[in-house]
Amino acid sequence: MRLVVFGMGYSARNIVRRLGARAVLAGATTRDGRDGTLRFDDREGVARAIAVASHVLSSVPPDGTRDPVIERYGDLLDGGRLNLAYLSSTGVYGDTGGAWVDECAPTGGGRRAARAETDAAWLATGARVFRLPGIYGPERSPLDRVAAGQAHRVDVPGQIFSRIHVDDLANGVIAGWDGPPGAYNLSDDEPAPQSDVIAYAARLLGLDPPPLIPLDHPSVSPAARAFYAENRRVANGKAKRVLGWRSAYPDYRLGLRALKAMTSPTIASTPPPSASGDQR
Repeated sequence: MRLVVFGMGYSARNIVRRLGARAVLAGATTRDGRDGTLRFDDREGVARAIAVASHVLSSVPPDGTRDPVIERYGDLLDGGRLNLAYLSSTGVYGDTGGAWVDECAPTGGGRRAARAETDAAWLATGARVFRLPGIYGPERSPLDRVAAGQAHRVDVPGQIFSRIHVDDLANGVIAGWDGPPGAYNLSDDEPAPQSDVIAYAARLLGLDPPPLIPLDHPSVSPAARAFYAENRRVANGKAKRVLGWRSAYPDYRLGLRALKAMTSPTIASTPPPSASGDQR
């Protein structure tokens, strides 16, 4: 595999790491070309990388109403020659009142209209489009937010969210490259209230869970309130059936326990400062 990555961020780095010797990184972009990557606007350098690539992965989110990768490099993304993959969001499904959604559910009715449009644009190229819920993993988990005093529990009865461990995400994308083009939900098997997840993380760290607060509490940011405005359960059966993918962390408890086992005892035992808000 000769891979080009647009947007070498947290998830993409983990995918490359898990590929290991199975792939050669033909090129990767960041906005500023840091850490030896190409600048995203380096048309000549990116074109050279794509010319020798067999696979392309984009984790670049939409910029306003457009997809930057398709807009700038769409003429180079030959879906007949290249195996294309795009990291999308389950936000394309919008609010379902807590009902289950699979890949047949309508998209475009939620707060992320631009996501839905770019999701559709990548599907039109013949890509594998991976729709992802909240992503957690090393250094980006409820454990880290609780330990830093940056977590809180919002009291929204009946609110359910899906999530996925970054390693399960990577394994799903890698499996997807051998599967047919189309949309795939990658999520764990147990959607759960965010307040329950935060409480469990606190118990793992030997700390008292943050108190429940109302949605209109001043510490809840506008972005977090928008997050809580949508309620859905994400079904992952297609990825299991078609790709043979299985989650190593099918629920948040297994995922957080595995992360806790990696946590420094010093960090785990450090009392957190005062709470200052929580982001997804």
